[in-house]
Amino acid sequence: MWANFINDFNTQMTPEIWDLILVSTWETLYMTFAATFFAILFGLPLGIWAFLTKKGYALNNAKINRTLEVIINIGRSIPFIILLLILLPVTKFLVGTTIGTTAAIIPLSVAALPFVARLTVNALGDVPPGLTETARAMGTGTWQLVTKFYLPEALPMLIKAFTLTFVTLIGYSAMAGAVGGGGLGNTAITFGLYRNMPYVLWVATIIIVFIVILGEKYGNKLADRFDHR
Repeated sequence: MWANFINDFNTQMTPEIWDLILVSTWETLYMTFAATFFAILFGLPLGIWAFLTKKGYALNNAKINRTLEVIINIGRSIPFIILLLILLPVTKFLVGTTIGTTAAIIPLSVAALPFVARLTVNALGDVPPGLTETARAMGTGTWQLVTKFYLPEALPMLIKAFTLTFVTLIGYSAMAGAVGGGGLGNTAITFGLYRNMPYVLWVATIIIVFIVILGEKYGNKLADRFDHR
């Protein structure tokens, strides 16, 4: 039985397939890191804006806050596979194609953006109110309040939020692979499912799980390093 397993495994997992797995792993990491970066780049300011416009905070504005909350909530409610299809024209316009790893970064980033924004609002909301009152008493401006007080104090929670975003996007990247996005998801479906090569499917899945475990482990370690409470 063990000999049959080894033989079947080696038959499917040829050197060419291992090379493909290596390339697919790189594509998955490329998509995920790039999408996480853009989601943070745009989602963090959106979350800060939504937080500061809440009642009782520096930019108190109920109308803007309601608008931002609606945008964030709608963005988080759209299933990724539907969002991916909706954004096909936008992806085509921005990168010139709707297929491949670079194209997949667009819907991945858009899907994660409201997620990052909501987690940012939650992280900033955990900052002790007394710290804010002290900063205001010192005559601190809004920009300084954010950069000198809110963000440093909320940094551990923000790092954990970004780690969660990265881990979530690993799963989304596998779905993107189902429609030509490349990466381990595409390899698992194309070879593991359509070509009836189950060992390719399992190897791709194990690598995805391994990336998730490492991402969570080192993301949480980094967060703990900045947590001085």
